Amino acid sequence: MRGMAEQQQVVVIERIDDGEKEKKKKRRSRRSKQNPVVSGDSSVSGMRGEASGLGNSNTLNYVTSSMGTYSSQQYQLDAHALVNNGPGKASDIAFSSLPTMRILGEESLVQEGNMQDPHFFQSDPGVTMYSKSCPEPICQEEANESIMNKENLPSRKPEAYTVMQRKYFDSHWSIEAVNEAIERGDLFKASFRVNAYNRIEAYCTIDGIPTDVLISGIAAQNRAVEGDVIAVQLDPFTCWTRLKGSSGNVDDSTLMDGCNALPEAVDVLSDNYKGKDKIDFELEDTSRGNGFLCPDKGWHHQNRAFVGEAVHLDLRIGPKSYCYESNGHNSPALDPSNAVCSLSKNELLNSIEKICALISSFPSKRPTGRVVAILEKSPRRDAVVGFLGVKQWLSYREGYKKEPKKNKNSLSFSNREYIQLTPTDPKFPKMAVSVKSLPDCINKRLRKGDATVEMELVAAKIDDWKEESILPQAHVMHILGRGGEIESNIAAILFQYTITSAEFSVESLSCLPKIPWEIPVKELERRKDLRNLCTFTIDPSTATDLDDALSVERLSDDIFRVGVHIADVSYFVLPDTSLDIEAQMRSTSVYLLQHKLPMLPSLLSENLGSLIPGVDKLAFSIFWDISNAGNIVDRWIGRTVIRSCCKLSYAHAQDIIDGLVDVENPTIFRNRFPELCGPFTWCDVVRSVESLNKISKTLSENRFKDGALKLESSKLVFLFDECGIPCDSMLCERKDSNFLVEEFMLLANRTVAEVISRAFPSCALLRRHPEPNTRKLRDFGAFCRKHGLELDTSSSGQLHLSLEKIREKLQDDPVLFDILISYASKPMQLAKYFCSGDLKDRANEWSHYSLAIPLYTHFTSPLRRYPDIVVHRTLAAAMEAEDMYLRGQKTLLKSINGETVARRCFTSTYFDKDAILSKEAQEALSAAAAKHKVPCAEKLADVAAYCNERKLCSKHAEDAGDKLYMWALLKNKETLFSEAKVLGLGSKFMSIYIHKLAIERRIYYDEVEGLTVEWLETTSVLVLDLCTSKRPQKRGSPSKRRALEEVAWVTSLCDLKLEQGVFENGNHEGGTNKEGVVSIPSKDYSTASEPDISVGSGISPAVFPLTVRLLSTIPVVLHAVGGDDGPLDIGARLYMSSYF
Repeated sequence: MRGMAEQQQVVVIERIDDGEKEKKKKRRSRRSKQNPVVSGDSSVSGMRGEASGLGNSNTLNYVTSSMGTYSSQQYQLDAHALVNNGPGKASDIAFSSLPTMRILGEESLVQEGNMQDPHFFQSDPGVTMYSKSCPEPICQEEANESIMNKENLPSRKPEAYTVMQRKYFDSHWSIEAVNEAIERGDLFKASFRVNAYNRIEAYCTIDGIPTDVLISGIAAQNRAVEGDVIAVQLDPFTCWTRLKGSSGNVDDSTLMDGCNALPEAVDVLSDNYKGKDKIDFELEDTSRGNGFLCPDKGWHHQNRAFVGEAVHLDLRIGPKSYCYESNGHNSPALDPSNAVCSLSKNELLNSIEKICALISSFPSKRPTGRVVAILEKSPRRDAVVGFLGVKQWLSYREGYKKEPKKNKNSLSFSNREYIQLTPTDPKFPKMAVSVKSLPDCINKRLRKGDATVEMELVAAKIDDWKEESILPQAHVMHILGRGGEIESNIAAILFQYTITSAEFSVESLSCLPKIPWEIPVKELERRKDLRNLCTFTIDPSTATDLDDALSVERLSDDIFRVGVHIADVSYFVLPDTSLDIEAQMRSTSVYLLQHKLPMLPSLLSENLGSLIPGVDKLAFSIFWDISNAGNIVDRWIGRTVIRSCCKLSYAHAQDIIDGLVDVENPTIFRNRFPELCGPFTWCDVVRSVESLNKISKTLSENRFKDGALKLESSKLVFLFDECGIPCDSMLCERKDSNFLVEEFMLLANRTVAEVISRAFPSCALLRRHPEPNTRKLRDFGAFCRKHGLELDTSSSGQLHLSLEKIREKLQDDPVLFDILISYASKPMQLAKYFCSGDLKDRANEWSHYSLAIPLYTHFTSPLRRYPDIVVHRTLAAAMEAEDMYLRGQKTLLKSINGETVARRCFTSTYFDKDAILSKEAQEALSAAAAKHKVPCAEKLADVAAYCNERKLCSKHAEDAGDKLYMWALLKNKETLFSEAKVLGLGSKFMSIYIHKLAIERRIYYDEVEGLTVEWLETTSVLVLDLCTSKRPQKRGSPSKRRALEEVAWVTSLCDLKLEQGVFENGNHEGGTNKEGVVSIPSKDYSTASEPDISVGSGISPAVFPLTVRLLSTIPVVLHAVGGDDGPLDIGARLYMSSYF
């Protein structure tokens, strides 16, 4: 059991009287007879713990803990006392000060830390400390004496505490050592990702290795936090763990959970889940290999780890590291150059190949490793949001004041004050905050004893995390507001993901022309005039930043000329200006439903650059001559001036596509359609939309024939009242009008990628989509086959065809198909921007997997994406270089519309490679790149990396905003009754999918008072029933069992029938809407009596006993969790009825 001794909650230390000491010694003596103390000779490396003796009695007999690389001390614990809120006297300190022991749990022995000193126990016996679980003052000497082996440590002497002054973590390697080891293939650079369900379990992806590397345990993580770029060292193959679901038959709950690979739409449960006094510890209900150590080396061999079994694994390779020997002592540290995984210099590629060969030969094994250095600290370290543990601090302060005599020899109370910060993101550890460093506004409230400070969201940053400190040290910068208010949480989201909401600087605004503004005459002369072309935009009805327009002309019976016109934002945003720097810093616009945080000032994004109807606008235009078969016959790219004739919404375009618009009836257009500008009629617009729709369908069919993949699912849309509060929600699907626009935008992006990569093969900003995770894709295929659904995952095209066949087969069960689409997205990797020069020798990695094309970029949204502006500049340079080259060559080869022009060899479908490699072309390209300030490869790589980071933060912020509004919808005195599909089952929890909200949730039913659980593993069947008899409990053992109300909303069948009669007469209070949201009195679900239940929701409760199988449908009740008392979440319970 990794990390079980890592997270010990520190306690308040004070003196006690002799009588209490005597009682304590007698009790300890009785316990020692029942549970003999383990010898103190054995030790472990780091802080990974070893425990044994966990049985059905829920008693933990021994826990061995080692701090850093020092020899360990033996802690004798009784798990039945670990769940107390706090001891009543000092004799309880050895038990009650520790949080509940959990297998695979995030919170184990050391994590709570010492809030009076972040370095845990100090040698000074006079220093007072406190903890969350122990509000009463207790003597430090007695506390240490009660938890430490007194045979090894003398008592009541300062020397006894020097053993605690040690390092809990290994030192990080130097940059020089890391670089040398990376070159040898001993270390790998990777990004650190934490499992939101279990913080002591983290993963990293190494380029070239198909399976993520597991980094398990606080010691192995070595102070890395979510988002850090780390140097990771792999353990020898004999130490690799078993992949989830790889032992025996594939377990559905394991498969559906995945390894830290939940889809982006899935929200994680917080460890502060209301009503639960412990972390959700059994993350995978089936076995998972926590250790696989070589028996011939005397190590513990553990193929499978079950609940109640102790597992130890700690292999260290590198300086100051230790491995187990058969005698239980620490072996000498291994030098990195002599490590098992080390290879000769310049063999990094060979190292990766060998690892891949091992994974291929043993597909059931997952590589494990440990962090040896943090190469780049995550920006999230500077943006922590959380709650302060104020009530415990106030309680301790009052106790300190009441007994000043006992504290007269101690340091002053203010000298060593620390308070606990609990982040809202479960991926981050708890932190220690110095009270002296708190802002004045918080300190004033604390001095007044204001406990409501605990309800405030605070913004903080991690200052340091030393080797000697169990917890990172942080400081609070400011208060964000009450945890239960929408605006406070919006501010928290923006801070957490470093999204600026500030107004644009005066310097940035000064870069823009003042309005009214007209296009200069010289600029008009340099551009192609398209103002007499029927051009229009199609956007959401509320859109104000209109950056793309469409046009179509029929050239012949077989050829159409389609135009895509993109706002020329690069004309206004010049390189290296204040506006350019600020736009790059923001990188992308962020949309949080009712909040828009633009990348560019509104003067530009909604006025100067926006393609407003009836106004002359600057644009980049691309024309394609497309045959009826969807083939591109020719194309033209250039800078233009356009004038849009109207702004259509997607709904307007869809009405035209569906044939609901009668062009002979002008009343329809006056009442339902926008104003039409210019010399065009609605017949022109309707005919254009119909033609574009027909062409887009042909292009789409061709794309999917060429191997493209579509993972399309419904999107949740919120409805708001006049006060901006969410009042309802609905699921929406995209329609043909959406796909029409998307198809031509994809074509434009693909075309520009081709052009700029030709012209600037080393400094083109492109976008790639790597192939999916092979193992996860294979597991998904196995799941489908297990349920009679054939899935071919050999390519993106075959995957798409398979999913379309499954769609036809499941046309009567669209919810299940939506679930499959959601899980098909799990193996997919993120698409990323990259500089072509970075992968110059690996052109096969440039491709886009889901689009099945070799080149792709972003060009069509310059008003809201900074990479598009960079691409515009690069495209402008390519076009200008082409003009310079052709003027020099005087090559006149073809005629267009009666004009004799030079045949374009850079931007057209015709590509003359020899011409572009000629000296004249290279000189032209170099001059144009300098004029338009195309970034060099090194700078462009940095821009790409930064834009990737900001795009991901934007996505996370938008997801958090959706979750916030979903929470607000349920919090507004409403409860949602819904049906849910069971995705995963086990003895501890089930994973469910609520289609109505398009989210997944877990329902934990282990250790619930009044509920019996029968798990039939061979048939994957779960039976839940009410238990009328009270379960016997061991003497002196406080109950860890949770209340039934936390798991199920149970109503009496008799009451339900009575309520149905009342509702049928129409005399019930409240009501329901079409989504099944029912208004009920606001009550605390964990303590309130049974609330009224409205059958108007259309959902009937299930009846005990409840038999559940995989993919079965069950009724559930959803409710808001947290707010002022913890992180926001959506809770789920079973909706049940019973006669009892």
